[in-house]
Amino acid sequence: MILGVTVITFLLLHALPGSLARDILGTRATPQAIAQFNRQNGLDSSVWVQYWKFLLKLLHGNLGFSFRLDRSVDSLLATELPRDLVLGGLSLLLSLLIAIPVGIAQAVKRNTVTDYGATGVSFILYSMPQYAVALLMIQLFSITFNIFPAEAPQGVSWLNMLEHPAGLVLPVASLTLVSYAYFSRYMRSSAIDTLAQDYIRTARAKGLPERLVLLRHLLRNSVLTVVTLIGVSIPSIITGTLITEQVFNFQGAGLEYFNAAVSNDYEVMLGITVLVGVVTVLGNLIADVAYALLDPRIRY
Repeated sequence: MILGVTVITFLLLHALPGSLARDILGTRATPQAIAQFNRQNGLDSSVWVQYWKFLLKLLHGNLGFSFRLDRSVDSLLATELPRDLVLGGLSLLLSLLIAIPVGIAQAVKRNTVTDYGATGVSFILYSMPQYAVALLMIQLFSITFNIFPAEAPQGVSWLNMLEHPAGLVLPVASLTLVSYAYFSRYMRSSAIDTLAQDYIRTARAKGLPERLVLLRHLLRNSVLTVVTLIGVSIPSIITGTLITEQVFNFQGAGLEYFNAAVSNDYEVMLGITVLVGVVTVLGNLIADVAYALLDPRIRY
């Protein structure tokens, strides 16, 4: 799958109009200067030869070099990714801590006011674009009430960003709300299916306290569906925050990808896309391992 991602992305980037030499050297560059730039960087070869050279660099852990930023993509991601892990990791963790108990509560109290109210909130958040949630939170909490800053912390490293937690509240909250709506709907459906199983009725018939029924039998078997979603959501920690980073000027890989797309920085776009492909494969692998840990039948 990773190989397929590299092929498709590489071909699409090279199919874009214009040229890297023209973008870097400017519109007034002479044909001689453009030819020399292409020759020095191997851009005068065929697409497949360039792709082969890219694969060789990739096998050595080299994601390319950004001519616009005058730095390697590796060093760029080494700086930006820890910030994305803070933003995406916190929002993912908070959304799960909220969505799992809410989904179980909805299943247990199905077709009650609690269920209808939580379902309505989830549908509203799930149907709203990510940027709309972010802009509404800026309007409410930054402009109207002036509680939190509208811009994310601008630190050199992720540790500097943690020194200003108030600036992280709105970016993390906007991502958490959208993710919560996504997870809670699946958790509710999975818990409803689990409640209809024979082992739940047997546990209750044996007189097991309801708290233990929910923790030992319902939660563990219902969370398998959410584990799949978590594995799929891991790549979003890197680029799924792109829109939110743009709205809050959060200096992460998502914003870097957006800027690279606007400025035709092919190497950065290609490097981040390949990284997302690798993380996607790892996310699915983590989900498979988690299945075995949660369900002994799968492990056997």
